[in-house]
Amino acid sequence: MVASAAILFALGTLHLAYTFVGDKLTPRDPALQVRMRDVSPVITKETNMWRCWVGFNASHSIAAMLFGLVYGFLAIAHASILFSSQYLLVVGLLTVGGFFVLGKLYWFSIPFIGIGISLVCYVASIVAALA
Repeated sequence: MVASAAILFALGTLHLAYTFVGDKLTPRDPALQVRMRDVSPVITKETNMWRCWVGFNASHSIAAMLFGLVYGFLAIAHASILFSSQYLLVVGLLTVGGFFVLGKLYWFSIPFIGIGISLVCYVASIVAALA
């Protein structure tokens, strides 16, 4: 469980850094970024697609980091509570599983593989706890 949490925390932290530092999450076509700054989403004119892009990337990163922090802490400091709570185990499985599906459908191989390893570690920790 600690390995699963650490992987997602690391991926989230790296993604957050890439969101605000460097050009890793910017379009290869600079004109697209300019256009994203000019166009608002249908839901509101109070923002633009570039700001949405940055915000979605940042909040996505924070979610992965939060999972890592909470489940890592529980696994280390309160393992008996974590592994005896079907609620926490299901919520965690749905979270990691959701990231895994999103990774397959929308992302690229490196995060998908990392999340896959995290998912395997997560499930293995539950199987080991039940044994």
